[in-house]
Amino acid sequence: MDLLTEKKLKQTACKVRMGIIEGVHAAKAGHPGGSLSCTDILTYLYFVHMNIDPQNPQMENRDRLVLSKGHAAPALYSVLAQRGYFSPELLKTLRQIGSILQGHPDMKHIPGVDMSSGSLGQGISAAVGMALSGKHFDGGYRVYTILGDGESEEGQVWEAAMFAANKKLDNLVAFVDWNNLQIDGTIEEVNSPLPFDKKFEAFGWNVIVINGNDFTEIENALEAAKAVKGKPTAIIAKTVKGKGVSFMENVVNWHGVAPNDEEYEKAMAELNAELASLQ
Repeated sequence: MDLLTEKKLKQTACKVRMGIIEGVHAAKAGHPGGSLSCTDILTYLYFVHMNIDPQNPQMENRDRLVLSKGHAAPALYSVLAQRGYFSPELLKTLRQIGSILQGHPDMKHIPGVDMSSGSLGQGISAAVGMALSGKHFDGGYRVYTILGDGESEEGQVWEAAMFAANKKLDNLVAFVDWNNLQIDGTIEEVNSPLPFDKKFEAFGWNVIVINGNDFTEIENALEAAKAVKGKPTAIIAKTVKGKGVSFMENVVNWHGVAPNDEEYEKAMAELNAELASLQ
């Protein structure tokens, strides 16, 4: 990846993080920690990698994304807004009555959302179905899904993994957002699904482990996944919960708490300073 592209992606990701903070603060509710951790993955997918058209969200041969960890909706909404699917001003209406931007993604009302999600473990199953359909009807598209590490404690995740490998869905890529924190603590403390790499390998997947907050590693992993035939790919992405806001990073309490006015100002000041440094 050239330095100019990386710089632009960092600028975009910073704006996406600002949108996340803007939304959850306005809503006085939401999940900032896990939204911030997967921001770089979503930014790369929507601004570089996926075949999409914001002017034609239902394009038949578009690549699909399913946010299986649906509680990280603020990240998806902010990326979609930056990409031009709807106005960034809508982010301020997050979770408010009458807004299209509810607490979890809704494919019926939000341009660019390919699947409603939120019930943990179900999103990857929907992604598997989309990938199977793409193979069956020769749709020519690829399907991406983002799982939470805590979500991976759900048995349905592994049923979907087994099915995807059995059907040789090499048009499917599943990211595991491995920030190591879920609502009640570390994943090891709650119900460890580790080791992710060995488990996915045992289920017949191609596995790549990366730093999920590094654009070059994200790019290399996705290009490698494209070259794999006969297997789906799991990208185990080590990330930082709350990435980009210093006082939120690696703090479990920011899983599902909105910043108050003072915290909002502090977070936005940090992100504005980061954006200015990237100009």
